[in-house]
Amino acid sequence: MLAGRTAAQAVSPESRRIRRLPGRLAARLVRWVRRGGLSALIFMIPLLVVFGVFSWWPIARGLVMAFQQTNLVEPAQWVGLDNFRKVLADPLLMVAVRNTAWFALLALIFGYPAPLALAIFVRELRRGRGLFSVLAYLPVVLPPVVAILLWRVFYDASESGLFNTLARAVGLGPFQWLQDPRSAMPSIVLEATWAGAGATMIIYLAALSGVRSDLYEAAEIDGASIWQRIVHVTLPQLRTILLITLLLQIIGTFQVFTEPFLFTGGGPANATTTILMLLYNYAFINGDYGGATALSVLLAIFLGLLSLAYFRLTRGWSTT
Repeated sequence: MLAGRTAAQAVSPESRRIRRLPGRLAARLVRWVRRGGLSALIFMIPLLVVFGVFSWWPIARGLVMAFQQTNLVEPAQWVGLDNFRKVLADPLLMVAVRNTAWFALLALIFGYPAPLALAIFVRELRRGRGLFSVLAYLPVVLPPVVAILLWRVFYDASESGLFNTLARAVGLGPFQWLQDPRSAMPSIVLEATWAGAGATMIIYLAALSGVRSDLYEAAEIDGASIWQRIVHVTLPQLRTILLITLLLQIIGTFQVFTEPFLFTGGGPANATTTILMLLYNYAFINGDYGGATALSVLLAIFLGLLSLAYFRLTRGWSTT
């Protein structure tokens, strides 16, 4: 009898905690509801539905379609990895990869420093800062199709073309800007840089407004030139935002489509055929939606691995 009572006393605290557990959960649930948790969840439901329908579901559907052969009309047939094998065996794939990498490199060399230079220039202005900001941002407001059609007129290969007229004024040209495989991609990069520099410049201007003014004042007192202030004050303060915009530009350049599509259609001689143009041809020219989605999955995997490697390599740069 005594042994049974001792055993009951030994297990009773644990038993009491287990019995109190539903009550604790109920109390926490009541506190969560009183603090607005239920209201927040109700407001989140439309957002989750929109993301699910327009973002997550297309991604999931695309992953499934990459393993199917379908024209979106007839019933899909499961083909496994055949779409990936077909895409990887396409000789145009390496051409598109080289062209995309060439565009990304040119955009990195010429297009990446341009917004920063514009932002610093506007930041150093004593007068007319608002006017120059508007002029630099104006190409962003212009619709991309309109801007590209306008630049196609500028790139007219005849002697009366605007750029050939300017080149002839200094004893050069005429040039076959978009008709020459060697100059077609640099010409596209020039327009893309002009069109996109203003948006990134606004980001840099916002970041520059957060730089402590006393750092510039101390540098001026020490006799630092403008270039020295840029190198030793501006760039270190913008290190984090520079790393982010660099990654965004790399991702964006690997998805370039509008400029080569409207300027040259991938020509001349496939010199401007990019990965997304090849994807477009698969889907809307050949009707091979399975191959198009397989190529998009490969591109997404590559950009994901590239972003992961980038963050690993630059993990300590923004804090040093």
